[in-house]
Amino acid sequence: MKKDNIDKLFEEIRQDFDVEYPNIGHQERFLSKLKNQNSATTSRNTSGKSNFWKPFLSIAASILLCFSIITLLKPSEKVKDLASVSPEMSQAQSFFTTAISEELLKLNEAKTPDTAKLIEDAMKQMEILEKEYELLKIDLTNSGDDKRVIYAMISNFQTRIDLLKNVMETIENVKQLKQNNNENSITI
Repeated sequence: MKKDNIDKLFEEIRQDFDVEYPNIGHQERFLSKLKNQNSATTSRNTSGKSNFWKPFLSIAASILLCFSIITLLKPSEKVKDLASVSPEMSQAQSFFTTAISEELLKLNEAKTPDTAKLIEDAMKQMEILEKEYELLKIDLTNSGDDKRVIYAMISNFQTRIDLLKNVMETIENVKQLKQNNNENSITI
């Protein structure tokens, strides 16, 4: 019964079927066009060397994409400093950084050819102390607000301020000595 329905359906739509045959030689023309197209593609591929790098570039792009996604999705730990411990420590850090900035400004204003080497040495010491402070910040993050690390950070700030003050005192002494030497050379 179902077969009869299918046959009847095909009989009804038979006039809509495309039953015409292609022109003579159609297959040969089609195959020759296909061969010409393949040879053009092959000659284009062999003439350019850019296809050699395509697999490597795609691999590099995939690796870069994976690395970027991993970096973005990886939770980054924020390194703590004194300001993150408590409001009092935040004020202390602000005080120390302001004092250090003022001393550095005084030091730069006092720079002369006679004191340049002294100031240069002081700046090297300041860089060392700053690197130590960066390590202390990492220690503070890892230790969970350990008081010993906090004291070491405060001590680092105090050491920097003391260093700058000592350099300023030395510069003042150099200026005094130079002035005294100039006065003595004038009177002689």
